[in-house]
Amino acid sequence: MRKSVRKSIMGTMVDLKEIGLVKDITMRNIESLCLPDVKNYNAADIVKLRKSTKLSQAAFAAVVNVSTSTQQKWERGDKKPSGASKRLLDVIERKGLGAIL
Repeated sequence: MRKSVRKSIMGTMVDLKEIGLVKDITMRNIESLCLPDVKNYNAADIVKLRKSTKLSQAAFAAVVNVSTSTQQKWERGDKKPSGASKRLLDVIERKGLGAIL
């Protein structure tokens, strides 16, 4: 979802909540649907993220549920993460390892 659309929807929902037309539970559901966009991770980003967690390539690969070979290819720039792996990297970057362990 584009940022401008997400911002517009969330602004409207906040206004509706303030006047009592939307309940807290509905707001939580809407917020969960409006997940932030996931950035594209390059090799340097992945190395920096892994080092910030103080994990080896093998340990980080296990956390993200990929092979060590894939982790090494990401860090060399031979491959780029996609799909669920990209989302996990985003969660680790934003919220730390504790969010997925």
